[in-house]
Amino acid sequence: MALARRRFLQLTTGAFALPAILRSALAQTYPSRPVRIIVGFAAGGTFDIAARLIGQRLSDRLGQPVVVENRPGAGANLATAAVVRAPPDGYTLLLAGAVNAINVTLYEHPGFDFIRDLAPVAGLIRFPNLMQVNASFPARTVSEFIDYAKANPGGINMGSGGIGTTQHLSGELLKIMVGVDMTHVPYRGGAQALTDLLGGRVQVAFEGIPVSIEHVRSGTLRAIAVTTSVRSKALPDVPTVGESVPGYEASGWNGLCAPKNTPAEIIERLNREVNAGLADPRIGAKFAELGGMALGGSPDEFAKLILQDTEKWGRIIRAANIKPA
Repeated sequence: MALARRRFLQLTTGAFALPAILRSALAQTYPSRPVRIIVGFAAGGTFDIAARLIGQRLSDRLGQPVVVENRPGAGANLATAAVVRAPPDGYTLLLAGAVNAINVTLYEHPGFDFIRDLAPVAGLIRFPNLMQVNASFPARTVSEFIDYAKANPGGINMGSGGIGTTQHLSGELLKIMVGVDMTHVPYRGGAQALTDLLGGRVQVAFEGIPVSIEHVRSGTLRAIAVTTSVRSKALPDVPTVGESVPGYEASGWNGLCAPKNTPAEIIERLNREVNAGLADPRIGAKFAELGGMALGGSPDEFAKLILQDTEKWGRIIRAANIKPA
């Protein structure tokens, strides 16, 4: 992993990019046509919303259309493969997420190497999952939930939007850290998991705030905690899991990546424009509606986030012996 880390960080500097004269020429004319952001999930979800928000700001700043293209399938691997195989010219970008870091360990032979074949551009947003139960469930806090789970081993079904999602692994991390037994019930999406949570067929779910918040506000679901290390501005009265389980942190994130060998000058231009877009208060407000917070920062900082999450989720996947469906 140390060699992979060094290689990945080198990609953020463009060390293996095109000759200097050609890089400079490309950067001076970039962009001269529309830019695509490829998203590995269907329209309407958190990934898609984040891509369209930053895409509009990039379009304004770059002076070219930025088109969002949805290519769902194989846990975002189809979209990732499309970007890996695209020309390294800055015109095809990936809306990456924690799912990509997870897939490094989850899938043995995806047909590409996420760490090796993509260059980080910039982080966009970090967002929590919401630990929630049906309103009739007896536990109201994380500590009460843990006590109930220990008193009823195997008696809790945990729904999620699919195997290997951050929602699934948020629950697996809690299981490992506090030693409780929950049965994972994967669905084809978070909406289906919440339907069965509302119906009492599963007892707990770790789902995103946007798909859950109206149920919480109406009282049909009870928010136990958020999974990030800090509370969410969308639900400021809801504690973090870490307030009861020190050291616990699980979160989703999105950011932009480009094919390896994309000229450093183009990476730097995109990074600069992303950070300028994230400074727009309107973006911050929209991200807050998703329960998240803007990331930003340098390509190097985004690379470190990706590597940290790859290592973290790899340990959880191996410890829980999780296999793709």
